[in-house]
Amino acid sequence: MKSDPVNNPPHYNRKNIEAICAIEASMDEEEFRGYLKGNTLKYMWRYKYKDSPVEDLEKAQYYLNLLIVKAKEHYGSTSEGS
Repeated sequence: MKSDPVNNPPHYNRKNIEAICAIEASMDEEEFRGYLKGNTLKYMWRYKYKDSPVEDLEKAQYYLNLLIVKAKEHYGSTSEGS
């Protein structure tokens, strides 16, 4: 199986527990959404200074996509105004 450094980096999985799952379990829903927002911003902020800028943008996209999922679970899945 090919390594996927964006969606499933092998160094983030120990004893069959994904780091993202352990982080989520340690926080309430609002805290976890904040964590996802922070990681999205981090990768977007620094991508052009990295050796693999596209990979960092893909990581930002991963966290943003997960944030969208969690926001839909919390706020509902409609796209109507804010």
